[in-house]
Amino acid sequence: MTREAAINEVQTYGEWFSPEDEPLREARRLGEEFGAEPIGATGGAALRFVASLIRARTVVEIGSGCGVSGIWLLRGMHPQGVLTSVDVEPENQRLAKIAYSDAGFAASRTRMISGRALDVLPRLTDAAYDLVFCDAMPREYPDYLSAALRLLRPGGVIAFDDALTPLSDPADARGVRAVAGLVAEDENLIPLFLPLGDGLLVAQKQG
Repeated sequence: MTREAAINEVQTYGEWFSPEDEPLREARRLGEEFGAEPIGATGGAALRFVASLIRARTVVEIGSGCGVSGIWLLRGMHPQGVLTSVDVEPENQRLAKIAYSDAGFAASRTRMISGRALDVLPRLTDAAYDLVFCDAMPREYPDYLSAALRLLRPGGVIAFDDALTPLSDPADARGVRAVAGLVAEDENLIPLFLPLGDGLLVAQKQG
């Protein structure tokens, strides 16, 4: 079996193990239709697991994926937790709101902020978040990391999607490589690479 075939087999098994219900399937369909490129099912399941593991109450996601990643995160978060979703595309956020409602989440569980992440993140409160998920503009990942380290409480987690996928844009590819190096070299972070879907790079912030 070739390496590519082995990877495909693992991905197929992972998708079988983490099936998506109708709200997720519809959000994914719309996300792909509108070019939002939402996180895959296995990566989403990993986000839900991490959010549940740390009992996340406050989460920031950069890039809504038309609601796919938000549904996964909300399903792992504390029942009173609030997801802050940042997206530069208002239409993606409109569709995400519909997806959250279809999945049974009250409007009070989400806070939608339209705008470029690097303009929005400086306005968020220091050390107030349990989890930051990044899935937009890979070229800006190093800057998202800097922002997340300020936003996260000790013990909080940052996650980056598309850490494994070959990216056609050289600037995006450089951004992914750069953030991987920064995470690996930061002694205040406990890093982990998960070869799920398009690759998920996660790290826990120490005190």
